[in-house]
Amino acid sequence: MILVGLTGGIGSGKSTVGAQLVSHGAVLIDADLIVRELQRPGTEVFERIVAEFGDGVVTPNGTLDRAALAAVVFGDAERLTRLNAIVHPAVQAEMARRIEAQRSGRKVVILDIPLLVENPRRGLSATLVVDVDPGVAVARVVAQRGGDEADTRARVARQASRSARRLIADWIIDNSGSRLDLAHEVARAWRWMQTLPHV
Repeated sequence: MILVGLTGGIGSGKSTVGAQLVSHGAVLIDADLIVRELQRPGTEVFERIVAEFGDGVVTPNGTLDRAALAAVVFGDAERLTRLNAIVHPAVQAEMARRIEAQRSGRKVVILDIPLLVENPRRGLSATLVVDVDPGVAVARVVAQRGGDEADTRARVARQASRSARRLIADWIIDNSGSRLDLAHEVARAWRWMQTLPHV
């Protein structure tokens, strides 16, 4: 198995790159998707979050209110640490289970991990970074997802810097151009991945 870490800042196009790599034949393990699955009502993670942060982080229909939870923890290092202590071990265990399920064979497995700089991962064949100017990223997020530009800039500022992401990269995909340009960048990266060592 070739195991590649994929990361990029908010609005970089990382999810689009992941989807394109799947179309080339990769298996995608998405950390954000795992978090959402583990936070569904009835799961241990959901119950622990509610026990820790109260019913104010639950929507009227009984699901986790991610915006309310974010409002409670961001800006409060102690609360964020407590949330991470609940979520991160469960996510790591599920990622390990999914990686192990792909271990046999010559597959390219992509680990889509938004916070790869902040939480380095050993045992990768390589790290792929999707790069775009932060101003472009903010404009994309505001245009595609709505929301406040100042809030989006603040979220970008809380992430690892562009230069820090570039420092961990074995390969950088430039996503400053068109969708067609991105498809060409991804195809080049896919060819490079075929040369990587198996883990």
